[in-house]
Amino acid sequence: MKVKLLSALALIVVIAAFYGWWRIDLRWRPETIDKNVAEITKIVEQSGWVSPGLGGPKLYMIGYRDCAACAAYKAQEFPALQEASVDTRLIEIARADVKGAPQSTLAERSTVAELWVNRSWALAQRWDAAAPGAWTAEGITPADTDVARAAVVEAGRKMAADLAPLLKSNGIGPGFPILIWWDKEGRMRGCACEKAETYRYVRAELGAKS
Repeated sequence: MKVKLLSALALIVVIAAFYGWWRIDLRWRPETIDKNVAEITKIVEQSGWVSPGLGGPKLYMIGYRDCAACAAYKAQEFPALQEASVDTRLIEIARADVKGAPQSTLAERSTVAELWVNRSWALAQRWDAAAPGAWTAEGITPADTDVARAAVVEAGRKMAADLAPLLKSNGIGPGFPILIWWDKEGRMRGCACEKAETYRYVRAELGAKS
């Protein structure tokens, strides 16, 4: 009876220790992408990304304007990543309407189209620096009245929709920002990095300072 009790207590300790490890570490780690690698690579490389043009490792980040977690990641992590020469390749999308309710503004759609067409990192920086409600996309061709630009906006939405099941098959659930990069061993890695707890793992794999 005593042996059984000790065994049960030992099992409880092991389970508690593993749960603690999962809670503070394992659950926040990125995933290795080993399914549909070529297809995912093609999708992100052929999207309308913009970047500072640095020569180090490539990090693709997919997000949208009103995504608080996306704004937080750019503000908190991009400076350290860029200091480490990581080429932060930003892919902005304008989300599709949901049951007739718009999830983006005209200014947002127009800016997304402009970024995809002309690939201006400076424009992306100005957009990020402006308060969301204050951004009017002044001087940018309105996407809703330009057939070609409207098609570009839809291409961004299709890209995100095409990526979702491919990432899900690799254990990466829904959420933004979506981050995709390659580690020092050449493995494709990724996460839907909505929480700050994930940041340190991305930083470490890309050689950026904590």
